[in-house]
Amino acid sequence: MFFGLEFHNSDLRSQIPNQRPKTQIQRSKIKVQRTRNSLQPMPAPPSEYISQSTPDRRPLLMWSVVAVITLAVMAAIVGAPLALARGHNLLAFAIYSSFQHLCHQLSERSFFIAGHQFAVCARCTGLYAGFTLATLCYPLLRSLRNTDTPPRKWLILAAAPLAIDFSLGFFDVWANTHLSRFLTGFLLGAVAVFYVLPGLIDLSLKDWRHSFGKKAVSIRS
Repeated sequence: MFFGLEFHNSDLRSQIPNQRPKTQIQRSKIKVQRTRNSLQPMPAPPSEYISQSTPDRRPLLMWSVVAVITLAVMAAIVGAPLALARGHNLLAFAIYSSFQHLCHQLSERSFFIAGHQFAVCARCTGLYAGFTLATLCYPLLRSLRNTDTPPRKWLILAAAPLAIDFSLGFFDVWANTHLSRFLTGFLLGAVAVFYVLPGLIDLSLKDWRHSFGKKAVSIRS
């Protein structure tokens, strides 16, 4: 009988250690679950919430502003000689004076209309014309929400013909013409749009109110 009790107790002792690992496994599972819950991202505050249902029109607005400005610049370049031909001397003088800080305005290197030269030279006319046309066609060629710029090598390649044309004329190797000046400027101006507009659109997408609010709080504190 005593041998039976001893055998029964030994069975119980042999079963108790087998239950301890299960308890430890359950505790480890609880710890892992708590760790996962602590690693879950916290919901963003209402000030940083971005609506997914309403479209953001800021890229379209920025493109519209740039398009209007470029069209106004081209209108001023061509309108200056027309205004001078029609007797609007004050208006023409204001336009010519505005562009004289950006261009040499040499008559022998400029296009003429109505007997008067453009507000800028042929090369600058090509730069502004290429930038304006590329800006107007930009939404047809690329999404306004894409703020990535192409590799810089394309901008360098676009500037190479202009640099070559200028250098050959400057060193009297080859006499460049109004057409060569215009075309090389047009190429560089058109390509430059794909580097300027994405940067402006990216600036328009920033939450300036939130950033300025943080700066104001930090200054006060």
